[in-house]
Amino acid sequence: MLVTIDALLGAEELARARTVLAAAPWCDGKATAGHQSAQVKRNRQLLEDCAESQELGRMVLGALGRSALFITAVLPLRVFPPLFNRYDPGMDFGAHVDNAMRQVRASGDTIRTDVSCTLFLSDPGSYDGGELVVQDTYGEQRVKLPAGSAMVYPATSLHRVEPVTRGSRIASFFWIQSMVRDDTRRRLLFDLDMAINGLRGDVPTQHPSPVALTGVYHNLLRQWADA
Repeated sequence: MLVTIDALLGAEELARARTVLAAAPWCDGKATAGHQSAQVKRNRQLLEDCAESQELGRMVLGALGRSALFITAVLPLRVFPPLFNRYDPGMDFGAHVDNAMRQVRASGDTIRTDVSCTLFLSDPGSYDGGELVVQDTYGEQRVKLPAGSAMVYPATSLHRVEPVTRGSRIASFFWIQSMVRDDTRRRLLFDLDMAINGLRGDVPTQHPSPVALTGVYHNLLRQWADA
């Protein structure tokens, strides 16, 4: 399931992020790649433990916590600390699947990567190429979102970043361990929750149908959740 989260970061947050990133220390992106991914990964990455990464990571986590759409789509249990990458002309990331498990350097905790997220930080008109291409049930989905918007998609998906031919594509990326590890079940819960929310606007308050469907939602979540 691919879900777009529009305007996850506001204008002031984006401005601050760009100021911080302009003077940030970048290193070879292969530093966080697995053996297979490292062979097709050509980009730059912000050092994980630098002050800039820590500040921006807190900003992104705060925005995620305020996003009802992110929470209902992902059902987050744990979020890997956000990372930041940069693609300049000639850089790309070939087709790969994300590692199943990631260890948080600061704490040593291990996170199962059920869901991947890319948060775009560059205006799409400022660079050419750089599309995130995700292999979905219905074929390839090409994603290039406005700055501040994010895409969540199953970490099991084969995906790539197309070569950048002009400008710089800067983004945050990270993974989420969901309370519900199965993508099909998360999709069903998401569709049910969105339908319930839509129904609430069309029927009188305390109508029995939304109440009953909400009960179904929570009973399914109770049955399927790992937490």
